[in-house]
Amino acid sequence: MTDAHETAADSSLRTTGGAPPDDGGSSATEAPIPLLEPREGIPPVIADEAALARVIAAFEAGSGPVAVDAERASGYRYGQRAYLVQLRRQGAGTALIDPVACPDLSALGEALSGVEWVLHAATQDLPCLREIGMVPTRLFDTELAGRLAGFPRVGLGAMVEGVLGYVLEKGHSAVDWSTRPLPEPWLRYAALDVELLVDLRDALEKELDRQGKLEWACQEFDAIASAPPPEPRKDPWRRTSGMHKVRRRRQLAVVRELWQTRDRIAQRRDVSPGKVLGDAAIVEAALAVPANVHALAALNGFGHRMSKRQLEQWQAAVDRAKALSEAQLPQLGQPVTGPPPPRAWADKDPVAAARLSAARAGVSALAEQLTMPQENLITPDTVRRVCWEPPAVVDAESVAAALAGYGARPWQVELVTPALVEALAVKEA
Repeated sequence: MTDAHETAADSSLRTTGGAPPDDGGSSATEAPIPLLEPREGIPPVIADEAALARVIAAFEAGSGPVAVDAERASGYRYGQRAYLVQLRRQGAGTALIDPVACPDLSALGEALSGVEWVLHAATQDLPCLREIGMVPTRLFDTELAGRLAGFPRVGLGAMVEGVLGYVLEKGHSAVDWSTRPLPEPWLRYAALDVELLVDLRDALEKELDRQGKLEWACQEFDAIASAPPPEPRKDPWRRTSGMHKVRRRRQLAVVRELWQTRDRIAQRRDVSPGKVLGDAAIVEAALAVPANVHALAALNGFGHRMSKRQLEQWQAAVDRAKALSEAQLPQLGQPVTGPPPPRAWADKDPVAAARLSAARAGVSALAEQLTMPQENLITPDTVRRVCWEPPAVVDAESVAAALAGYGARPWQVELVTPALVEALAVKEA
């Protein structure tokens, strides 16, 4: 039994194994226990300032880390705002907060400042939490911890079952959380998502410590907590599914106009853009560049159950693209700020291609030795950048400085530098 499993057992949680592969851990034979109800039952949804004030006071007076989760309505509503926030802390129990009724949770965020927040896949929830005033200063990411510890499956359900021996019901993960009132089964599911999060955190901390990786994890968690909000994506319309079929600038302009029109409508109606017009329909119209509404209606995604007014608004977007001058048309490719795509390296710079091949092999071998995904050991983009433009003098000091300059954490720099120094010395075969 690994230390992670012992932690779970010590906290009265039965374990069923699930240790990282090849670490000598054993698995118990007991069947996992379905987790059907929160310990204190389903708490009432907090939807007014008085109730919120009581929750803030309770959680500020609690002890230990605080488990935090948020539910969005992806695929139903525009944007990624939170429609339910779940918290659990020793001494405070579980709270379910409606951020539609209580849109400013900055007082709660301030009350928990300095407290370690436990989240699963933190980077998914932090943007919507930040929008309502909740920003952690310290965090523990149980998904990332699982990756670093070498667990083969790192979803919350898999981790809770593998480490703690409980089965979470995951049937409501993709429902429309903007629904009001929220059905009781959904609220039960939401409360259970934070029920064992701190227990999981404690078990993973011991497992990371046993493997000698706890300091690495702490550096990763600090990097997430201190990272600034991401910059708005440039030309988000270029991420339309099926864009690889669009190969002319005029067609690109049609994609852009239709995407921007769809986005405005979706934002005004507060619905997912895909419910307004599918990506496949946008690409279909871009390839055809229809001459009129009649031609547009004949395309897949436009004719079926679409009103004349809707068809006219989409055709107007196509017509705007058709009216643009050559100078106003978008370029086929986006400006490249980093190295070219790796597939082009062999032609552009065969020596760099040889360096990259050696670097990838070295990183892959090291990641396998450490039992963690390569992308968590060092980002592929960092490896490409160092291989494309290596330091003028390749040695441990210069390579370490280059890695740090691209945002690698100290533990990554220490581990990866030797492999990259060797790879950067490789010449064209």
